[in-house]
Amino acid sequence: AARQEARSKFKDSTDLVHRLFVCISGVADQLQTNYASDLRHILKVVFESYSSSSLDDNISTAAATTTTTSTSSNTTTSINNTANTNGSLRISQEPPAWLPDDSSSQCMSCKVLFTFVRRRHHCRNCGKIFCSNCSSNSVPLPHFGHQKPVRVCNSCFLFHVNPF
Repeated sequence: AARQEARSKFKDSTDLVHRLFVCISGVADQLQTNYASDLRHILKVVFESYSSSSLDDNISTAAATTTTTSTSSNTTTSINNTANTNGSLRISQEPPAWLPDDSSSQCMSCKVLFTFVRRRHHCRNCGKIFCSNCSSNSVPLPHFGHQKPVRVCNSCFLFHVNPF
């Protein structure tokens, strides 16, 4: 009965589809307006990522990471089977080893030097060392057992954790 009443407000199905399109467009416009800063932040991170390193570097890094991941999953990465509270099995990988703080005096992305004020931050996904600008993203990494958002570098955020 409610469906018939709703349909009776429109001349035909084309009119109904048009009205739905207008409503959805309005919601999309509102989301773009309300979350414009998020959109700008994402675009800025993408731009900085591509402008700070060449595409060949990104491709070779991605290929090396894939090769390392597949090799290490067979040799050094351990798979832990742990029981959850409900008795089901949860499979998680061993997180990557962090590079020692003294192994790098500069950010591994933008090459800015670390100082007393500009601190080192480790990416929880790859273990490399970055400045705060190059590691400002936080996402959960359930495959490493991190259910809450943790710090990741821009490269891992864009290419590995949150691919578009």
